[in-house]
Amino acid sequence: MDYLPIFADLKQRPVLVVGGGEVAARKIDLLLRAGAQVRIVAQALSPELEQREHANEVSWLAQAFLPEQLNDVFLVIAATDDAALNAEVFEQASQRHLLANVVDDQPKCSFIFPSIVDRTPIVVAVSSGGKAPVLARMLREKLETLLPNSLGQMAEIAGRWRGRVKAQFSSMRARRRFWEQAFAGRFASLASAGKLAQAEKALQEQLESAEDIAQNGNVTLVGAGPGDAGLLTLRGLQVMQQADVVLYDYLVSDDVLDLVRRDADRICVGKRAGSHSVSQEETNRLLVELAQQGKKVVRLKGGDPFIFGRGGEELQAVKAAGIPFQVVPGVTAAAGATAYAGIPLTHRDYAQSVMFVTGHCRSDDNGVQWETLAKGKQTLAIYMGTLKAAEISQQLIAHGRAATTPVAVIGRGTRADQQVLTGTLDNLEHLAQKAPVPALLVIGEVVALHQQLAWFGHHPETDGTQRPSVVNLA
Repeated sequence: MDYLPIFADLKQRPVLVVGGGEVAARKIDLLLRAGAQVRIVAQALSPELEQREHANEVSWLAQAFLPEQLNDVFLVIAATDDAALNAEVFEQASQRHLLANVVDDQPKCSFIFPSIVDRTPIVVAVSSGGKAPVLARMLREKLETLLPNSLGQMAEIAGRWRGRVKAQFSSMRARRRFWEQAFAGRFASLASAGKLAQAEKALQEQLESAEDIAQNGNVTLVGAGPGDAGLLTLRGLQVMQQADVVLYDYLVSDDVLDLVRRDADRICVGKRAGSHSVSQEETNRLLVELAQQGKKVVRLKGGDPFIFGRGGEELQAVKAAGIPFQVVPGVTAAAGATAYAGIPLTHRDYAQSVMFVTGHCRSDDNGVQWETLAKGKQTLAIYMGTLKAAEISQQLIAHGRAATTPVAVIGRGTRADQQVLTGTLDNLEHLAQKAPVPALLVIGEVVALHQQLAWFGHHPETDGTQRPSVVNLA
C-alpha cells in the first residue's frame, strides 16, 4: 500500500490551515465536521470563512506563515496558490514530524484526503493515493447509491446495545454471529424503513430467544476460481467474510486470500510436489475438528471444488460427522484460463465436445481410455498434467491424434503474469517444461484461435515462433 488508511480523532485538536480561499474552505468544512480546532493563516479570508471566523468557529491566527505556528498543532494543511509557500509549510512540518497535506501536490503530502461516504458513525473512505482522484470520486458516488442512509442509525443503535450483547454472550465468536444475524435480518429491515423503536424491539427479541450460537459450527466449500480475484463469486466473498477459519490450498491466489476477513484464522493445507504437504486425511480431520468447536469453517479451493479438487471426499467426512455444510461453486481453471487466453473450449468448426482430464494418472491405469481421448473434433483440458506431458503426448499420438494438433500450456491463468505457450502436440513436453505453475494443458484445434482471440492485456506473437505471451497489466 502507498498509504495506510487510518481514521484520525481530531476532536478538540488544533489543526493549522495555511490559506483562506475556496479550496481551504472545503478542507476546513471537513475538519470542523470532525471536531477539530481550526487555526487559519492567510492574507485574506473568503466570505464563507469570514462568516465562520465571526461565529468563532475558526481562529484567524495571522496573515503570514511563521514556522513557530506549527509548534503545538496536530496536523497542517497548505492550500494556497503560492507554490513556494506551500513547499515551505510542508518542509517545516516534516522537520517537526507533523502530518502535512499540500492540496493538489501529492508528492508534498504525508497524508491525503480520501473521497468520503458519510453515514456517521459509519464512514467509508476511498483513495487512489493521489494518482486518480476522479476515479476515486466515481467509486464514492457508486457507494453512495449502494449504502442506505439508515446505516448510521443502525450503527448508533448497535453501539447502545453492545454492552447487553456482551453480557449475554461470553465469546467473541457468539457476539459476532449475533450481530451478523441482526444486520442481515428483521432488525436491519426495520431500521432501513425508519422504524427505529420497532427495530430495537426486534433486537431485544433476538437477544432473548438466542441460544449459544457459538456451538453451531458448519463447513462451506468455496471455489476460489483460477486466480483473478474478480472471478470469485459474490456468494463466495460473502461466506469468506463470515468465516472464523479458512483452510486453503496452494492454488488460491494471494489476491483472493486478501479478501478473507482480516481476523479469520488461515491454515494452509495445500499439496505440492517438493513442498510441505498436508495429507487429505489430515485436512478432513481439521474440517471436522474445527467445525465441532463451533467455528464457521471455509474450505477455500482453487478453481471449482468439485472438479479435480477432492471436494466430494472432504464433504463425505464432514457429512459422516453430522456437521452442516454447503457448497459455493467456482470458475474452474479450464473455463477461466482458456477464456483469458482467447481459446474457446468448443467451436462449431473445430470442437463439438470438451473433456476435463486429470494428469495424475498411471500409464498402466486401465481407467485411462486413450482411444477416447485421442479422438478428433474435441478439446482436452488437462489439469495437473505438466509432469506427465511427455507421456500424454506419446499416448495421444500413438492412439491416432495427429502430432500437429495445436496445443497450449497456460501458466498462471487469469493472473497478471499469465503466460500462454502454444505449439503442437509433438512438442507438448517442451512447452510444459517452460510454463510457470499452476499450468493447464489444452489440446485441440481450438487452440489455433488464440492468435485471433487473445485479449487479456497483450497481443499474441504472430511470427510463427513459440515464445511465451506474457501479460503485463499496468
